[in-house]
Amino acid sequence: MDKQKKIIEMVAAVAGKPVTVAPDENLFDSGVLDSFALTDLVASIEKEFNILVPDGDLNPRKFSTIEKIEEYLDSRV
Repeated sequence: MDKQKKIIEMVAAVAGKPVTVAPDENLFDSGVLDSFALTDLVASIEKEFNILVPDGDLNPRKFSTIEKIEEYLDSRV
């Protein structure tokens, strides 16, 4: 499975509903996620991709789109 599909699955799991967003669509502006869901999403990302996201990176701008999440993951490898 490619990384974007996995990220979309994780976002859908955290949102509790199916997610059909463009890779560059803002997940917070579109109502898919809110600031409370961000910590759940980051916990899922840490577990799935075996990384540690520092507290300083818990910023909605870093995780606002599928593309930005993928870029963040690529920068952590």
